[in-house]
Amino acid sequence: MCRTGRRSCGLQGGRTIRENAPTAAKNSGFRPDIQGLRALAVSLVVVYHLWPERLTGGYVGVDVFFVISGFLITSHLIRKPPRTGREMAEFYGRRIRRLLPASFAVLAATAVATRLVAAPTQWEGIAKEIIASALYIQNWVLAGSSVDYLAEDNDPTPTQHFWSLAVEEQFYLVWPLLIMAVFWIAARRRLKAGVLVRYAIAAVIIVSLVFSVLATAAEPGTAYFITPTRMWELAIGGLIGTVAPLAATRLNAWANTVLAWIGILAIVMAGVNYTDATPFPGSAALLPVLGTALVILTGTNSSLSPAGIFRWSPVQWLGGISYSVYLWHWPLIVLVPYVSGGELGWLDKSAILGVTLVLAALSKSFIEDKFRFTKSAQGLIPTFRFAAAGMILMTVLGAAQLAEVSYRSHQAEQRLLAVETSGDPCLGAAAIAKGFDVCEPDPTAELVPEPELAKDDRSDAYADGCWSNAPFTERPICTYGSGEKKVALVGNSHAGHWLPTLQKLAERNDWTISTFLVSRCNPTDAPLELDTQEKTDNCLAYGDWVMEQTKGDKFDLVITSERQSVPVQGETWATTEAPAVAGYKSYLSKWAESDTNVVVIKDPLFPGGSIPDCLAENPGNPRACAGTPEDWYWMDPLEDAAKELSSPNIETVNMDKYFCEDGVCHAAIGSVVTFFDGSHITATYAKTLAPYLDQSLQKALRN
Repeated sequence: MCRTGRRSCGLQGGRTIRENAPTAAKNSGFRPDIQGLRALAVSLVVVYHLWPERLTGGYVGVDVFFVISGFLITSHLIRKPPRTGREMAEFYGRRIRRLLPASFAVLAATAVATRLVAAPTQWEGIAKEIIASALYIQNWVLAGSSVDYLAEDNDPTPTQHFWSLAVEEQFYLVWPLLIMAVFWIAARRRLKAGVLVRYAIAAVIIVSLVFSVLATAAEPGTAYFITPTRMWELAIGGLIGTVAPLAATRLNAWANTVLAWIGILAIVMAGVNYTDATPFPGSAALLPVLGTALVILTGTNSSLSPAGIFRWSPVQWLGGISYSVYLWHWPLIVLVPYVSGGELGWLDKSAILGVTLVLAALSKSFIEDKFRFTKSAQGLIPTFRFAAAGMILMTVLGAAQLAEVSYRSHQAEQRLLAVETSGDPCLGAAAIAKGFDVCEPDPTAELVPEPELAKDDRSDAYADGCWSNAPFTERPICTYGSGEKKVALVGNSHAGHWLPTLQKLAERNDWTISTFLVSRCNPTDAPLELDTQEKTDNCLAYGDWVMEQTKGDKFDLVITSERQSVPVQGETWATTEAPAVAGYKSYLSKWAESDTNVVVIKDPLFPGGSIPDCLAENPGNPRACAGTPEDWYWMDPLEDAAKELSSPNIETVNMDKYFCEDGVCHAAIGSVVTFFDGSHITATYAKTLAPYLDQSLQKALRN
């Protein structure tokens, strides 16, 4: 998303660089077809974000932008490669003036709007991402969170789209150095710079593409965001920038036109047929990337080619403001629901589209162009001073928000501690156990933990690193307590949220708790539809290891609970329940056959949407976040398998009555928030459940 311009040729090694440069370096000037591609790219992205069910692969618009950026920046560099530190600084100065003013403006507006309209539970995450976006490392931040299972329930942030800008900025940082090095080597060794540049770019393409395919197969979530998997897309644009357009050759004009339309068709096919389930980028990105490269390579201006449409004034206008459209549309999509109070309807989406175009047009005229073309902003010192000041300001804004969140969290922790030690007979689960006629709910009472704190109110298993995370090769075991009775806690995160309950019981009953916890994977004999075969195989292996560690008389009791968070391999959600039950029956039978005492805790009914976020958006009205058993229902094939197996060694416990009563499932009970996201019990509420789980576990231990 950058634009080229004319540059004079310099001298190096007694010869003009133009004489030694690739042929395409002689071709400069405005390309209406590229402006049209920009319009197409941003349209794909915006429509995908507003109507994802109608354009399931619209995210490939970002890949179109990558190719365009690689082409333009490489064409620019090979016309006059930077030879000195000052020329390199001038190059970076132009990029700063082109990209940073508008991005800083959007980040500043987003920071203010977030504080005004977003739920307090969102402030911390958005503040961190504003800082990451201002420093252009957002893609790496998102890559880290993409492998965090709990992060899947988080609402999107209004700065997530800055990941692609971070990729481009990182490309801009290293690409000129590569081009400069190639020209320097060519001059020293008297080689043809054009040939050497193409070899260097081809090497980058091959290495990055291979890495992209392998990384996408191994960890698709991370691969989507990181720079090495995307470098080849920009580099392909760069390779096109080293050759003359086909329109400048003797290629038949009709053939050129057909090739251009084939390129457009490839982009559209990807946008229409790809989905969020498509492994991406990897080899799938070849379709939109090569399609874009083909359109640029043809360089045709025929009225029968895509250029005939791209030259239309509305298309050119949209292409001209495409960068600002990309910047503004996503914060509006994320933040408007906080104002409208619900999901976006057609009226909301139409308004967002209109406001985006207005803001983008204003941003283009009064921010982008002002900084790019005003003489007072052209100097290197003002340019770099602006970049530093902008990054510092955005960091300070984000840090100030984090400081407020930290202060509020500290106050909430103090209130939570006071409540937990108050001896309130109606705290948490006690309220629903005794009945709301005895423990009458007070909607005006302060919730504990406060919604902002509730999102982090998790079991000690998280802080203590007790999880086997993807690709499930680690085998951590954590131990709590030092009692005579030995209890194993087995399962995924929906077993882990019972740890605070068991810790309370361990103190009371002289137990030792050992955890065998895995994130997302389920210990079962049914292979799961994880995003790579390696993870599926490793998940099965983890389950086999847990069985060997826990069966027989190694523990006095094994407690297990699961959430079926992914389907069984080869199945859909509609068909997965039966094979999931079969997998658990097979697995439970191994415990039963080895005389292991097992308690299966039914996974409590859960809402699916973030409870802390809902409570923060509806202060003083927790009932607004309540649901019904029908709304909160989800399959529990582990419990079904235990009941079907009907083994004397396997007990089942159902705790649903401590979450729902009289057809209502509660977001807060006894002033305690029940879930820290959309499905995991808060540690505080889990502790209050201890007296009501104790009897069932004691019975199982006596067996």
